[in-house]
Amino acid sequence: MWTAPPLNDSTSKAELYSLIDAQLRALLEHESDAIANMANCAALLFHTLPDVNWVGFYLLKGTDLVVGPFQGQPACVRIPLGHGVCGTAAERRATVRVANVDEFQGHIACDSASRSEIVIPLINPSGTLVGVLDIDSPHLDRFETEDEVGLEKIATRLAAKL
Repeated sequence: MWTAPPLNDSTSKAELYSLIDAQLRALLEHESDAIANMANCAALLFHTLPDVNWVGFYLLKGTDLVVGPFQGQPACVRIPLGHGVCGTAAERRATVRVANVDEFQGHIACDSASRSEIVIPLINPSGTLVGVLDIDSPHLDRFETEDEVGLEKIATRLAAKL
């Protein structure tokens, strides 16, 4: 059973991501269904991370990323590889962190409230790209190195179950 991690104003980002990782481990432990695991991960991140307005997954289908489980406003359904922040992260197979989405050439605005974004590729243990984890914030420059490190660990754990 999932319980919200104990947070307070003095919780560091490293501690926050450690708590999220522990909760995710518990959620994934006895479940093998990819959709269920992505849905729970999206909900966990959306309800635990401060200052985010969209958390979700895009899954690779041919040459497009197709929206999967998410929390937030309705999303763009299909993103071609190499387009927008999600398609760029997928094509590069590397995390892309954007401080100001208005300054990212080719940004795809699904929610006009989003000001910053981080996208982490989901690469399974065999080295295959299966999709991306996308997180948006209504605040400029919301995501820092600590977020990138913590979210990459979470993405790696989840991708092992996809």
